[in-house]
Amino acid sequence: MNGDEPTVGQLVAKASKDLSDLVRSEVELAKTELKKTAVAAGTGAGMFGGAAFLGLLAIILLSVALGYAFVAIGLHPALAFVCAAVVYLLIAAVLVLLGKRALGKAKGPERAIETSKESVEVLKAIGKGD
Repeated sequence: MNGDEPTVGQLVAKASKDLSDLVRSEVELAKTELKKTAVAAGTGAGMFGGAAFLGLLAIILLSVALGYAFVAIGLHPALAFVCAAVVYLLIAAVLVLLGKRALGKAKGPERAIETSKESVEVLKAIGKGD
């Protein structure tokens, strides 16, 4: 046995350290991907919140003004206020659709999952080689 060759203990320690580094790297990759997903999900949730807020304000406050505008052009007051409410509900519906689209862009940590699967396969292959 040559004095330059590492001992079994050294090889096991190096393999353990390498495995630990690999797991740590995978966790960091997952964290990075999840941060991006959280931003997309937060944007979508914010749009839903904005839609709800605008829908409420529009129905309570702005529909009154629009209803009076419809009355001014000759519509019956009841019909005028129904038309005003429908206009603002349509605006709120568009905001909900935009928020849903933004939430649809949120994804899981795909790269981290894929590289973790590859690492497991490599470790299994190494284990079978023994």
